[in-house]
Amino acid sequence: MVKRVFVAYVLWAVGGPFGLHHLYLGRDSHALLWMITLGGFGFGWVREFLRIPAYVREANQDVDKERKRPHNIAPPPASPVRFAGQVCVGIYFGTVALIGLNSLSFFYLIVLPLSVGAGVHLVASVGQQTSDLHKTLTACLITSPIFYGSSLSPLPISLAASVTASQHRRLKPPRSPDSTQKLGPRIYRLSLALLAFSAPLGYCIFHNTTATLYYLSDCIAALLDIFWFLPWLRGVLEYILLIPYKILCGLTGGSYQEEAWKKVLEILLKDYTQKEKEALQVLSLEAEASFEEITRSYRELAKTWHPDHNLDNDAGATFMKIQEAYEVLQRWHRPRRFK
Repeated sequence: MVKRVFVAYVLWAVGGPFGLHHLYLGRDSHALLWMITLGGFGFGWVREFLRIPAYVREANQDVDKERKRPHNIAPPPASPVRFAGQVCVGIYFGTVALIGLNSLSFFYLIVLPLSVGAGVHLVASVGQQTSDLHKTLTACLITSPIFYGSSLSPLPISLAASVTASQHRRLKPPRSPDSTQKLGPRIYRLSLALLAFSAPLGYCIFHNTTATLYYLSDCIAALLDIFWFLPWLRGVLEYILLIPYKILCGLTGGSYQEEAWKKVLEILLKDYTQKEKEALQVLSLEAEASFEEITRSYRELAKTWHPDHNLDNDAGATFMKIQEAYEVLQRWHRPRRFK
């Protein structure tokens, strides 16, 4: 059936962030990507306003001409936009895995790299291109142990996978006349893939809300701490992160809902995480303690428990706990001292 540009634009306008126009054009990988990322985090959906005519021509391409097209002679040209999308979606998949699946055994060695690799390969398979899945996953598995246990590990893993996927990019094999499938089975497969992606995240949110918020707080704090030496850039990033909540407060009209979201924002961006609360306990401090009080307590305890001055058998371990607790609280306070 011939695809129409007008219909594609209507579906783009009505359900573009959910990939309806890609589903209409037979671009199932692209449709799944848009369902998971809500239109490429919004940016991809807007960018497609100029891309839809090319998508329609591609969907209407004669099958016989496509089969006669030479394949595997030269790889398709590299695309900076596709590479950036691979990195971002790989990080996105890795973050979702960190939130919903981090209790699994061998998480940082197997589950996390496979999740990041799946996100990278999904972007690499959009349109007429694809990549070598085995090599992409191998790059993830090799990179993962280097950053074992880090909350920022999805970034380097995604970069390594994206570079590998770009190096091994190729055109998809030509379609056969019988390769077109009915809409029902396609939607069924897309639903299963969407369920597999969202189920761990949904379970974690609804059954472990506190831990989820604490982890989100840790991730946001780690991201903002990177720019502690540029307070203006940190402020811009924090403002961008707050935009969805500000929009929600505006739609709800304030009152109780606004106060409730203020509490959520306080947990996500301002309150101490569980790790930081434990650090306060190690230093025998209350949550209201200032950075100067934290430093004073750290120096006193470090002097008391330093192995050179304390002959207790547990002095070394206690001194290390005090040192780690101070470093945790120092990271939390550092951006605020430069405001």
